[in-house]
Amino acid sequence: MSKPVDTKTANDAADAEQPDLRRRRDRRGDDSDAWTGTMPIISSSQAEQRPTAPSSSWAEAAAAADAPAPSQPAKPSQDPVRKPPAPEAAPAVPAQPARSTRSASRTAALADGPLPDFISSPGLFVREQKPRPVGGFRGGLYKLTGLNLGPSARQREEDELARRISRQLQGSFNTAVLSLKGGIGKTSTTVGVGLTLAEFRGDPPCAIDANPDSGDLVERALGEGIYQQQSPRTITDLLKNIESVDSLTALARYMHHAGRLHLIAGEQDPEVSDSLTAEAYLRIRKLIAGYYSVALIDCGTGVTHNAMSGILQSADNLIIAAGYAVSGAKRARSTLHWLASHGYEDLARNAVVVITDKDEVSSRVDKDAIEEHLSGICRQLIAVPHDRGVADGDLVTLDVLRPDTRRAYREIAAAIVDGYS
Repeated sequence: MSKPVDTKTANDAADAEQPDLRRRRDRRGDDSDAWTGTMPIISSSQAEQRPTAPSSSWAEAAAAADAPAPSQPAKPSQDPVRKPPAPEAAPAVPAQPARSTRSASRTAALADGPLPDFISSPGLFVREQKPRPVGGFRGGLYKLTGLNLGPSARQREEDELARRISRQLQGSFNTAVLSLKGGIGKTSTTVGVGLTLAEFRGDPPCAIDANPDSGDLVERALGEGIYQQQSPRTITDLLKNIESVDSLTALARYMHHAGRLHLIAGEQDPEVSDSLTAEAYLRIRKLIAGYYSVALIDCGTGVTHNAMSGILQSADNLIIAAGYAVSGAKRARSTLHWLASHGYEDLARNAVVVITDKDEVSSRVDKDAIEEHLSGICRQLIAVPHDRGVADGDLVTLDVLRPDTRRAYREIAAAIVDGYS
């Protein structure tokens, strides 16, 4: 049987091998020995130098206490253990900056300029979408394969026209459509352009029949049969009750609607058709300005009837209707000269001359000579091709018009809105 080991002798041996450490003995109440661990011997000066971090558990506190002090490394034992050779050093990897460092760097970089936000720089937060082709070879290829070659030059032109027509306006504007001769496309142009504005603009436009000679603006927009079935309220009825019209709902009782195009019918009774004065028209214009951003005024032939002075002094721009006949072109040029010599030089210079090819007159005249005769004295000259949809003097609807006719109306509508800036 082996002899019991002397406890004191074992303690002395352990202290000899580890001079910087001592065993802490915790005597229990029953006088039995229990080893509770080791703690380094720390002088008072070292205790003041070493920071004491708060511990969340006993194990962390023990680990912190067992760690050797930096100023007094532990002495190697008398019988050091041979360490295996260190593995070959791996290639150095650049240290990644901490999250806080990256955030600080980003903040410092943004501090050099204004911070982008959704209000001042919304485009920075939206990925740009490539326009998709519509129609034609490019549109068919995109539908079949998903390959986006982008819109064609024709489609880009159409998109630009739509952008110009739908431009947001600050205020209310109106365009007068006039001519010195009847039957050359004045009313059909008013309806076609009005329907085009209604198609592209977010706010509905208004068209007013101010023709003193029993104008047919509403009949051309709705069809004569539909107009007769409705209560045919006219501009005269609106003037009689204008003081009681204090809302769009009240105004709608005097309106007719061709889709999103709102219309005010002209007076059909010959005895009162010429009673619209300049003052009366200005009252109508003031009322319409409170509810519509764009209004078209279908004037009568000539520029000297009673309401014409009120129409011209409140108009923002003009459409001068003309035809390819030599007489029609001369009358259009005379109209522009009359305007310029009677105090409306700005209206004449910024006017849009619209040449409608009714009855294919262009095939019997020198079109280039007619256009040259009118160009240079107006802002823009636009030709509307021959189209039976506007030549019969009946209902005008965009669905039955030729593509070239619809494009001409889009060009006129874009030119009108451009003139409001």
